[in-house]
Amino acid sequence: MNRRLAAAGLSGLLIASLALTGCGQRNAEPTASGSGGSGKKVAKIGLIAPLSGGLSAMGAGMRNSVDLAVKQANDSNAIPGWELQFVAEDDQASPDAGKNAATKLTGDKEIVGVVGPLNSSVGQAIQPIFQSAGIALVSPANTSPSLTKGADLANPVRAYSTYFRTCTTDDVQGPFAAKYLLDQGIKQVATINDKKAYGQGLATAFAKAFVEGGGTVVTEETINPDDKDFSAVISKVKSVNPAAVYYGGEYPQAGPLSQQMKAAGLNVPLMGGDGIFDPAFIELAGSTANGDLATSVGAPAESLDSAKAFVEAYAAAGYKEGYSAYGTYSYDAANAIIEALKVSLPSASDASAARAGTVEALNSVKFLRRGRVQRVR
Repeated sequence: MNRRLAAAGLSGLLIASLALTGCGQRNAEPTASGSGGSGKKVAKIGLIAPLSGGLSAMGAGMRNSVDLAVKQANDSNAIPGWELQFVAEDDQASPDAGKNAATKLTGDKEIVGVVGPLNSSVGQAIQPIFQSAGIALVSPANTSPSLTKGADLANPVRAYSTYFRTCTTDDVQGPFAAKYLLDQGIKQVATINDKKAYGQGLATAFAKAFVEGGGTVVTEETINPDDKDFSAVISKVKSVNPAAVYYGGEYPQAGPLSQQMKAAGLNVPLMGGDGIFDPAFIELAGSTANGDLATSVGAPAESLDSAKAFVEAYAAAGYKEGYSAYGTYSYDAANAIIEALKVSLPSASDASAARAGTVEALNSVKFLRRGRVQRVR
């Protein structure tokens, strides 16, 4: 059976049915880019991402993509007199581990900017640490609106001046998914979320737009992030006869949830956000996942002329893992930091002296990527 996950790309108007595959098995491992033995001053770009555990496929793609950006900057002598190095820390998709990683990176006097994290819950936990240190944090993947707008989305207030991101947010992604289902004639939906900041926020944004669009949310359920047996919640959802299930969370739970839904006779599409848009979802969900849906925060990189150089460079670098859902956004985040460093580093006596200037310069960074002018925010 041809196993597919249909992806509703936020950058386009059409729904495309995509066969998700990895980018091949390669051999190179990312390394610190440069030794500092060239006589140049050293500045470091860090990464915080899940490099172990269930979300490590996405984390590896993030790590490799930042590594690629740093290597390219050094190869082109992007900042004369300075050598960039790359340091990656594992947050295990855990806020507590994320805090430890953030504390370690901010304690390194040569760190001038950090890419990450993947999870909005981790981002929420580490924002204050980077604000206190005055170091720029640029997330390629945090989609919770509250991270830049505050808890009261109706009256947005940016709490952390050092925090930026290169991806869209759930108040765009959730309504997009709701409109798609409504346009397909689906009027009754159940929602399930994993209680985490990302999953809960995404499901809430979806449900609000779905109801406003004329649909009915027949039940709103939750699971725990470490659950493996979903029989209880499936039984509840099945009893109210939804035409689809919208899941707020990530693929380690979404895949088995989809498989168990179908096995229990709940033969309706499972739809989720970018957190399930990964080949690992298909592997976990099995062949019965045909017809499941995911929104992505942009069109697939391999389909865009503007991303061709990145795709080719990533393949040529020989990384073992694919760039996954957030490789392109991590590459953009790293390059945004590098663009800011071109402003802040030349006049700095050392890396730590450039931190404030890097944050300030990031507010003005714009570059053409994926067919449009993108601004970090």
